[in-house]
Amino acid sequence: MRTIKTSNGTEIPLDGDLLAVLEALFHEVTAKRELERSFEDMSREIHYLVSQMSDEERQAYLVESLFLNQVKYENDRLESYMRKLQKK
Repeated sequence: MRTIKTSNGTEIPLDGDLLAVLEALFHEVTAKRELERSFEDMSREIHYLVSQMSDEERQAYLVESLFLNQVKYENDRLESYMRKLQKK
C-alpha cells in the first residue's frame, strides 16, 4: 500500500480512508501545537499532503470528502429541525 508523509515525517496509508488523513492532520497540526495553529498552518499541511497524491488519489479523496461533508450537512439540518420540533 502506498503512503504519503506529513511535513514531520508521519506516514499515512492511502487506502481511501479519509478519516485516517483527518486524524493525522489533527495530530500533526492541532495536537502537537497544543491548539495553537492557524488556518495557514492547516492549509499548508493539507497542500503538502495533496501534492504527494496522484490525480486518481486526489479524485478518490475528494469524492470521499464530499460524501462525508454531505452526510454531516444533512445531519446538522436534521438536528436543527428536530430542535425546532421539540420547542413546539
